Amino acid sequence: MTVIAFSKVLVANRGEIALRVLRTCRVHGIATVAVYSEPDADARHVREADEAVCLGPAEARLSYLDVDKIIDAAKQTGAEAIHPGYGFLSENAALSRACQDAGIVFVGPPAEVLEGSADKLTVKRKVAAAGVPVIPGPLDAVSEDPAILEQAAADTGYPLLLKASAGGGGKGMRRVDDPADLHTAAEGARREAGGAFGNTELYLERIIAPARHVEVQIVCDDAGGVRIFGCRDCSMQRRNQKVLEEAPAPNIDPAAVQEAAANAARALGYVNAGTVEMLVEPDGTGWFLELNRRLQVEHPVTEMVYGVDLVALQLRIASGHRFEDEADLRPQGHAIEARVYAEDPAAGFLPSPGTLLHVEEPQGPGIRVDAAWETGGVVTPHYDPMLAKVIAYGATRAEAILRLDRALAETVVLGVRTNVAFLRTLLADDAFQPANLRIDAIDQRLDELTALPPAGDEVILAAAADELLSGGRRMTGAAAVEGAAAPSPWTSLGSFRLGEVD
Repeated sequence: MTVIAFSKVLVANRGEIALRVLRTCRVHGIATVAVYSEPDADARHVREADEAVCLGPAEARLSYLDVDKIIDAAKQTGAEAIHPGYGFLSENAALSRACQDAGIVFVGPPAEVLEGSADKLTVKRKVAAAGVPVIPGPLDAVSEDPAILEQAAADTGYPLLLKASAGGGGKGMRRVDDPADLHTAAEGARREAGGAFGNTELYLERIIAPARHVEVQIVCDDAGGVRIFGCRDCSMQRRNQKVLEEAPAPNIDPAAVQEAAANAARALGYVNAGTVEMLVEPDGTGWFLELNRRLQVEHPVTEMVYGVDLVALQLRIASGHRFEDEADLRPQGHAIEARVYAEDPAAGFLPSPGTLLHVEEPQGPGIRVDAAWETGGVVTPHYDPMLAKVIAYGATRAEAILRLDRALAETVVLGVRTNVAFLRTLLADDAFQPANLRIDAIDQRLDELTALPPAGDEVILAAAADELLSGGRRMTGAAAVEGAAAPSPWTSLGSFRLGEVD
């Protein structure tokens, strides 16, 4: 296998994904450079990198989204490659192009691939021409002319989705069940798409329901070699945002969707790691949804069942590695990931910024935690409030569920509200049974699923956290030092866990 060619890599991201990339670089003896905004000056990814460069103020467009500043940071530190993680500039053709112009390797698709696949409608046309089944709907952008829009919608059939051509993350997307709501929905989708992506173009797709959200992990070399690392199920979603992900996708024959994914990758000339997302109907019919041109948030479940480091493989592909005579890997066991957010499910999942007064990560057989949280850390309102990904592996799906539930029960986060109890509710719900997996399962019963018992008296919990921090480990910034204090009942609780159920 090709040796990774880089001696120093700049990680153009923050939080847990930055730490994830740093970890692989450290294993392979690669020096690392972190970049950060002013509020992140004391963040873990900054402290754990070999070097760090400040990009600017909190506003992402003036720091993490500033291509010129990132390129300058790479030049300043002598980084030979830039890994973008996910989010921010990970699918940005301008960064890939700037890397090429500066003689720096972009660990991701070449600029030509990103430019040719930036528009989802264009991608849909290309893969349809390659024989990949695409969701029914016109292959042209919808017109702003009311009469033409109405006719296109009627031809597509209701219910339907209005989707932003340049969209992602559920932005610029509107469901329309009644023709009377079409124009209002189109106006809202255009406005949101314009604000988020600078592009107001929309297209129409028929809603496939009931359906599961299944995705295929692909890794492609620059000679047309395509490797498939199985299917993940990401059907447990709230408002188009994934909550639980697992691999392999249960109760599905992966052959057809994996073949469609490989054909889509070849049609787009794809290079490096990516994910082909599909909608799968109960009868097994699969429809191409989109291609995500980066590492996915949920990549750890694939890594655990295939025994592969996808970040290392990305670095090897970027170093010129080709698959050629390599044998395919086979999945072993089952893995499930839960996304832990600083948010309040009882208040409509509003973000919960603040200082993390006390954090304890779960441990145990088959448990992996990808996180940037730490006691004394700060959840700012400037960025996504995801705190961690808790992943459990087991020989069977049932074992993985049991281990993940226990890991979440042992997760302690004081100082902000989290969705941990909500995640445990989902794991125990019938909607998470293989036969019941479907995209709308959470949204249809959201009120019921969030009607959780109260977590306890927050005043008492805050006092407990204060005692834990000041009684034996008084915090100064992000570092803990020993402090003198009188004995406290809170320090004698042994293995007490917030939310533990026996």
